[in-house]
Amino acid sequence: MWLAEGQTDDYGDILPNLKEQIVEGIDELSREIDTSADNIVAQALEHIHSDELIMTAGKSRSVESFLRTAAKKRKFQVIVAESAPFYNGQEMAKSLALNGIETTVIPDSSIFSIMSRVNKVILGTHSVMANGGLKAFSGSHALALAAKHYSVPLIVCVPVFKLTPQYLCSHDQDAFNCFASPEDVMTFAEGKILSDVQIINPVFDYVPPELVTLFVLNIGGNSPTYIYRLLSELYHPNDYVL
Repeated sequence: MWLAEGQTDDYGDILPNLKEQIVEGIDELSREIDTSADNIVAQALEHIHSDELIMTAGKSRSVESFLRTAAKKRKFQVIVAESAPFYNGQEMAKSLALNGIETTVIPDSSIFSIMSRVNKVILGTHSVMANGGLKAFSGSHALALAAKHYSVPLIVCVPVFKLTPQYLCSHDQDAFNCFASPEDVMTFAEGKILSDVQIINPVFDYVPPELVTLFVLNIGGNSPTYIYRLLSELYHPNDYVL
């Protein structure tokens, strides 16, 4: 057995039943992924009530299922911000309308002016950081700030497997972000203008934990301050930095 200098762990040790333990762990994770969506939508009636005005943005399968499940026993209205320049909100609104939910599409510029009438905001997210912040679709931060200004609760529907031990701060956005083609913002036909400006089209926003009211997880509802406890159960401290 060859070991690097200073390395004390001997990976040549024989561990009995290691294969069975790995297979069991993979099966458990697979079952959790398969059932997480159902466990999230089962909580819909606890958070959505009749005659409420709910705002969302972009397209999230978790949020869509959450709203559709609640609509089976509750009558409410949904406002969907179109989420330019990708306009995923238009797809979301169409899907909700086809399922009998009264839905209104608004441009992103109208979010702040309408927020005072909204009862709660429900969003999905790409992942949840170790501090309870969100790595969410572009435009989420502005929406969360508007909700905070009017004291509107912000609820995030997310399965537990989207929790990550990675820490993120607002000044680190360039490091974690992805950037889409600037053509979504301004077409290449505007060549004369493009030569004089720099166009950045980020895919994600960082939403700090103080703007989030509640996470609806497949294991129940938790506040952002409880995320660190969940991480201690899901990750070994040595795995926080890979």
